[in-house]
Amino acid sequence: MIGTANEQDSAADSAAVALSVRRVGKQFGAVQALNDVSFDILRGELHAVMGENGAGKSTLMKILAGVLPEYDGELRVNDRPARFRTPADAEAAGVGMIHQELNLVDQLSVAANIFLGREICRRGGLLNTAAMNRRAAELLGELEAEIAAETQVRRLRIGDQQLVEIARALSLQTDILIMDEPTSALTETEVDRLYRVIERLRARGVTIIYISHKMDEVFHLADRITVLRDGRFVRTLQRRETTPREIAHLMVGRELTDRQTRTSAAAGPGREIALQVRDLSLTQHGRGSGQRLRRVSFELRRGEILGLAGLMGAGRTELLESLFGVARGTVTGEVKVDGQVCRFRHPAEAKQAGLMMVSEDRKRLGLFRQLNVRENISVSALGGMSGFGVISPRVERQQIAEVMTSLGVKADSPEIAITSLSGGNQQKCILARCLLTKPRILLLDDPTRGVDIGAKSELYALMSQLAEAGISILVTSSELPELLAVSDRILVLSEGVLTAEFTAAEASEQKIMEAATLGRRRAEPVGD
Repeated sequence: MIGTANEQDSAADSAAVALSVRRVGKQFGAVQALNDVSFDILRGELHAVMGENGAGKSTLMKILAGVLPEYDGELRVNDRPARFRTPADAEAAGVGMIHQELNLVDQLSVAANIFLGREICRRGGLLNTAAMNRRAAELLGELEAEIAAETQVRRLRIGDQQLVEIARALSLQTDILIMDEPTSALTETEVDRLYRVIERLRARGVTIIYISHKMDEVFHLADRITVLRDGRFVRTLQRRETTPREIAHLMVGRELTDRQTRTSAAAGPGREIALQVRDLSLTQHGRGSGQRLRRVSFELRRGEILGLAGLMGAGRTELLESLFGVARGTVTGEVKVDGQVCRFRHPAEAKQAGLMMVSEDRKRLGLFRQLNVRENISVSALGGMSGFGVISPRVERQQIAEVMTSLGVKADSPEIAITSLSGGNQQKCILARCLLTKPRILLLDDPTRGVDIGAKSELYALMSQLAEAGISILVTSSELPELLAVSDRILVLSEGVLTAEFTAAEASEQKIMEAATLGRRRAEPVGD
């Protein structure tokens, strides 16, 4: 049942309020993203805001951070009316934000990104690069991150980019810090480091607004939890007085059944082999050069979901990129698709052979942000919608409508901007794009990153349906419970070496972590 601000915990009446949200609403065209939302955030607390994708969380945070200046209602910061026209206005008032979708300039250095718009200058206006590098190194040191301040951001993996985004927020010295999915691309070790940073911030009296889809994080960190659903305030609860099941129920408005481990005969030895990889190695050149994959061998069977586990830097993404023809560096070894030897030098060749890939970085590598929903979905399958080189609008509309319906994409129209959709619906559009090409093998790189609990459940079910239809799936995930739930078998990488293989019955989080932390000195390729 949708609640009101009056139902919030009475602690709000007896403690100083850092930020008040009063009857806030926001509309994008015909879409009401926020509707009459009101609640308080107390000074010095960690206040979690939860909800499904499309619940209005990110819209509200963008209002609080000055990214969206036009809205209904009122904000009050330290009991004073506040109306931020720009992020700079919000920062001047002591409100900073770590965005879920990274806002970094690829061509600039780590230090330049951290101080972008607030550069440290010498007299006369000249940049003091050395001072920025020193301060950036200090901030990264707080995060215990081994990232050189001079490194170009484009050379970093997405997890390291996320740490740079966090370092930038720390540099603002804010009183109120919004963290929107800050751990979505971090390893378990990096998450533990972030927790330590959060504790230091709280000790300094910083108020933290924390957005996450991960229940264990929220119940580890939060003082109170506010739930939004369909753009409306539902309820604010003390973390110690509620449970993950209750929060999930408030988020989706229905009970979610416990996720069950997938059962399938696809992993059986009698099934046809769809993909065979032998001694696959990847060597990167130039800065950051080295062997990223070393003699990786495995088989993927028809209709099987094969999980790929490993810590950040283990080579999970590099393996999928090598198979899809987009890896940076020299790839050696043998790849067979349906028994035929293949060497893909371009994604178009991989697609022609029946492979499609969903990348881990939805914003930079998955979406065409200037195109609408229809164009994003159809862009890889236009050949099947054309006659004599001319696209048939009728065929395109029909195919788009069918795949959007089958995947449950929530959009008012295929003609709206792809950027207006929630993260989960954007991910479904990318998957829809892949399915229109009628692939036989899907490569899914952390496909539920930044996706809420309800959308995750839908994606798990969809993966099982695709596998039952005969599509073979190689999937990575930074969440071990997710891999254990959806996979028929699980492979483990450690520093570019395949160190273990488990059936679904054999696998456990402990076994996977032990294999994932072997390190190169102890790791030898499976089968040697």
